[in-house]
Amino acid sequence: MRLLFTTAAAMGLAATTGAFAGGLAEPVMEAEVVEAATSSASQEFIVPLLLLLVILAALSSPDAPLP
Repeated sequence: MRLLFTTAAAMGLAATTGAFAGGLAEPVMEAEVVEAATSSASQEFIVPLLLLLVILAALSSPDAPLP
């Protein structure tokens, strides 16, 4: 009987002092990183505009000698 009492006391003590897997506290979450959107609308038109200017310059002077 004494062995049963000792075993039950040891099991009860071990069960109450264990670590808890979860609790009522809110989980700690890292803040979400939000990157600011950059506007590249002006960069989208620079290359085609320069290409158009080069083509128009080449077509406007047909008498220019070719290198």
